[in-house]
Amino acid sequence: MMKLKISKKAKIAYFLLLAAYTCLLFVLFRNQAFHLEYEHYGSDVDAYILEMQGIDSGFDFPYPVYFMLGRFFALFSNVHMGAALSATVLNSLSPAVLSYFMLKYLAPLVPEKDKNRTAFEGFILLISYSLFFVSMLYPPEGIYLPGMRLRNLGVFSPNPYYNQTYLAARGFAIVAFFLFAHILTYYEDHADKKEYIAFSVFLLLATLTKPSFTFVLVSAAAVHMIVRLIISKGKKYKEFLYLLATAVPTFITLIIQFGGVFGASSHAGADGGVGFGIGKAWSVYTGNIVLAVMLANAFPGVVMLFNLKRFKDNKIFLLSWEVMMAGFLEFLCLYEKGDRFIHNNFAWGYIYGMFFVFVSGMMLLIENTIKKKQPVPVLVFEWAVYVWHLGCGLAFFAMLYMGGYFYV
Repeated sequence: MMKLKISKKAKIAYFLLLAAYTCLLFVLFRNQAFHLEYEHYGSDVDAYILEMQGIDSGFDFPYPVYFMLGRFFALFSNVHMGAALSATVLNSLSPAVLSYFMLKYLAPLVPEKDKNRTAFEGFILLISYSLFFVSMLYPPEGIYLPGMRLRNLGVFSPNPYYNQTYLAARGFAIVAFFLFAHILTYYEDHADKKEYIAFSVFLLLATLTKPSFTFVLVSAAAVHMIVRLIISKGKKYKEFLYLLATAVPTFITLIIQFGGVFGASSHAGADGGVGFGIGKAWSVYTGNIVLAVMLANAFPGVVMLFNLKRFKDNKIFLLSWEVMMAGFLEFLCLYEKGDRFIHNNFAWGYIYGMFFVFVSGMMLLIENTIKKKQPVPVLVFEWAVYVWHLGCGLAFFAMLYMGGYFYV
């Protein structure tokens, strides 16, 4: 992959933004962990804290990274602070690696000698962080949309700042996503052992933190690679197998995790398992799935419609939509049986898909803007839809930050 070359000012801005974001989110995660003290700040952290203490939480968490780090920090404070610090450290990996990859791919759009290069690098950094504050679109209070019972649940946000395991895994998932997108550009011709190993390690780390991303990436990758194998009439089977081998450690881990969550020894027991039903779980929180998808994905949907031809040459754009479709179909068709039915846990793969189509859509929009590849009215419209998502997201984040509940 290309080397990252940025100015000293951009490097300083990189670390200042990361420090500011980390401090901001630490306060939120601390308040969520101590929410009984503050009487607000609803999140999923209560069950995680019980898990870290070795107390039966009523749930199965066979993905140890977040919990092990939390227990480590708890040695120097208490379990609540341990959970907050674990979430903070792992969550901050996400903007650190995303801004790195966005600079790597987008900064070269402006030549190094251009007087505007440093300002452009700063702009990329700001946009990178803005992606962590976008949310679903929703109307002001009092305005009803058909079938929309809640603003968030049923529609969902790419940035669910109430679920620490998703946030903890996302940094590893971002690295795995970009590595795999790059691998797709050359794997049929040769294998890069170092990059293959790096991808395998980060995919495994994401799986050990929360396996939701792995389900959708592996599904999308399998379809992509099988189609390419068919197109090559089987001539590229060795290359197919080499790349497939990178996922073997993750496959083994998934089998163990699957047994832990859905097996007979799980909390769900004989009543558990996976069921099939179109929109069955999704409909728990919304009566209008089509509108829910539109509200969640207006920006990436608009960018996709205006850039259909880019699927052929932009692997990041293509892979993000493949992951999105895998997550969408998984959530639409599958559900957990038993008392976990209402938790909509198959939504997490879809939420990952939403995040990555936002990322790839923004990268494409910046490229089109700099290179003037689209008419000005189209660019203005795409930027306007993004700003709309960002405005809703900042308002939603502020509500959570002030102690609000995510199930609004």
